[in-house]
Amino acid sequence: MRTAGLTVLVMTAFAANSVLNRMAVGQGLIGAFDFALVRAVAGALTLSALVALRGRRLPFGSLRRIPGALGLALYLVGFSFAYLAIDAGVGALILFGGVQVTMFAGAVLSREALPARRWIGAALALAGLAWLVWPSGEVALPPAASAAMLAAALGWGVYSLVGRRATDPLAETAANFVLAAPLCALVLVALPGGLTEAAAPGLALAVLSGAITSGLGYALWYAVLPRLDASVSGLVQLSVPIIATLGGVAILGEALTPRMLGAGLLTLGGIAYGLGAFQRTRGSSGS
Repeated sequence: MRTAGLTVLVMTAFAANSVLNRMAVGQGLIGAFDFALVRAVAGALTLSALVALRGRRLPFGSLRRIPGALGLALYLVGFSFAYLAIDAGVGALILFGGVQVTMFAGAVLSREALPARRWIGAALALAGLAWLVWPSGEVALPPAASAAMLAAALGWGVYSLVGRRATDPLAETAANFVLAAPLCALVLVALPGGLTEAAAPGLALAVLSGAITSGLGYALWYAVLPRLDASVSGLVQLSVPIIATLGGVAILGEALTPRMLGAGLLTLGGIAYGLGAFQRTRGSSGS
């Protein structure tokens, strides 16, 4: 039960990132890439300070830092750019639908046992995603923003797969953020215009996202990941769009359409069905 509770807490933090990003970037309080950079730096500083207080060093020597940092940077940049034009709930659905595909692919490549129930649950959840994003007059998705979110999904999927082998979640997450921050800065420098003018509330939201819901949330995720099969960790993340949608409706005043509600229910139903095998995953009994 402890693993389940921590997983719910992590999913809530992930959903909060969608809402915070949409609040800051979507409302023009800060530029998309500026938000990504501030978020990365805030996470790096917060986590590095916590590691130092524990008297430990950042594990830069591990080969896992390369895909971890690259995946995190791709996620941060693509995520922020996408929220220039996509609502919090819809963006989270695209993101974690792509993450699920990435992590299921990782599970197949690593020859992880995948019960039929998990495949069916994933198919149902992805059907909910497809229903939501299918082009129509009600939900029009900009191609560039959608492509950016799918790139973010690939980055996050790789980042999560790497995290399944984490032995020191806090230190490894801190090292990933430290290395990802200059990569985000390079993207910002390469863009015409460089840094844009940011309002104080936008900076505050970016710092909150980086230090708390990203930095500490991702460290907790790295602590939970070794206890879950890759397919399970991919499946449970599809609950994030539902939480983000509710947050967008409650906090940002975004519309909750019948189509979004139906897609959300189908997604949650697929997750519930697929997690019928949750008790058989590693460490889920009493961890």
